Amino acid sequence: MLIRVDPARDVALHEQIAAAVRRAIGEGAVAAGERLPPARELAASLDVSIHTVLAGYQQLRDDGLIELRRGRGATVRHGATDGRAGVVELARRLVDAARRIDLDEEELVALVRGLRTSGGRPGA
Repeated sequence: MLIRVDPARDVALHEQIAAAVRRAIGEGAVAAGERLPPARELAASLDVSIHTVLAGYQQLRDDGLIELRRGRGATVRHGATDGRAGVVELARRLVDAARRIDLDEEELVALVRGLRTSGGRPGA
């Protein structure tokens, strides 16, 4: 699995790390149960702080995609490869787009619920 970060981008480095892993999980490049690179090694190879890598891994843990265990590292959760990574990525992009147009959380949730009850057709 290849992880790259670009410090010139306006996306935080830990988010770039999480996105790269999320993409690898979604594409099937990383299998359930597979261990991710140790945080210290990945930090050294990317020339970033170990805390940056850990923040990215914690984001993935919070998304339910990986498990973090002291002494055992980060492993891809079973069930994470069943499309969850793709849905989480879409949700992140949706939240980012909503923030850009100043849509608050209640409005966004109402919009999603409205799509769910209308069979996916806005305003139906």
